[in-house]
Amino acid sequence: MQVMNSDNTTFNPDLNNSIINTGLHIILTTDEDDARPVYISGNFNNWRTQDKDFLMEKIGNSSYHYKFSHDFDYPAELLYKFTKGDWSEVEIDSHGNRTENRSTIAHTGIQNEHVARWRKNWLPFKQSFLPQVQLISDEFEIPQLNKTRKIWALLPHDYDNSSESYPVMYLQDAQNLFNETAEFGNWEIDKKLAVMSEYKIGKIIIIAIEHAEEDRIKEYNVGKTVLGKGQGKKYIRFVTDTLKPYVDSHFRTKKEREFTGIGGSSMGALVSIFSGLRNPEVYGKLMIFSPSLWVVPELKIDIKKADTADTKVYLYAGGDESKTMIEHVNKFQSDLISSEFVKEKSNINLSINRQGKHSETYWSDEFPKAIEWLFFNTKNS
Repeated sequence: MQVMNSDNTTFNPDLNNSIINTGLHIILTTDEDDARPVYISGNFNNWRTQDKDFLMEKIGNSSYHYKFSHDFDYPAELLYKFTKGDWSEVEIDSHGNRTENRSTIAHTGIQNEHVARWRKNWLPFKQSFLPQVQLISDEFEIPQLNKTRKIWALLPHDYDNSSESYPVMYLQDAQNLFNETAEFGNWEIDKKLAVMSEYKIGKIIIIAIEHAEEDRIKEYNVGKTVLGKGQGKKYIRFVTDTLKPYVDSHFRTKKEREFTGIGGSSMGALVSIFSGLRNPEVYGKLMIFSPSLWVVPELKIDIKKADTADTKVYLYAGGDESKTMIEHVNKFQSDLISSEFVKEKSNINLSINRQGKHSETYWSDEFPKAIEWLFFNTKNS
């Protein structure tokens, strides 16, 4: 007998008795419920958090289930967790603490599970996992522009106790990345990196470059555009020819292009696009949030310099930013593919938030998803 719930889902009260004993059947109940979907992630899918193949079906109020096929290729021990789409929304216990991996060696029958609470926007985070924030210099010389700049390095929390080398992401607009007093809020990348480290998603070095204050737009503007003549080409040469060699010689980095990324938001995203297009032999990962593509309506993509087959691009846009933001980002994605700068569509992750505004709050939420997909997700999806 099936019962119709108030939310129009169906629930069979005799479900436990009606399961055919082929394939493992997981039934989940939770004390906190909302409209967000629930996924299983584990050692059977490289811990991917938005794998549609492992989306749980809602069968009642606060109740979900997932059934593995009878011929599923099980690991010797199945390890798994429940999330509401990524590690910012993973299960936690009733006190807000991280839960250990769930496990079973069963391949058939019913596994009943319960989640007390879910993380919300990565909170809470553990202080002990916060990255080491190191000021490289408050007057780092930019010879290409005859200026100096404040530059930071965010190192894994256990950097000093390790001999490991790490991938690197160069980010623009450092003032808005982890500064609690930033005028328009900040991305809180330190907190997001703490949770990623706690959950062993992966460790990375972030190089945060402060913008040029009143000269920010001029410095991020590449060539002659609707904004006039910019200094972007010189700025890109600085990051590529001066800053990266310094970072590689002073920190334990993985220097190759497949471990090197560059990114930013708005005009910071635009200069990051040009950095990747002009130096594909250096940057294999591009993190592009809400790019100001209106500045260059006819963006030309030239791929003569190097093989870009494995370049990965994470594109984000909000539907409530401008009338043309999503249109411009969709066109940019198409241009990347048609030009063969990115050889396969699967190497571009296009994330659209229809309610997203042009603000740090939304870029903050997108940051850890982008880092995970660009550097630590072994399967393109």
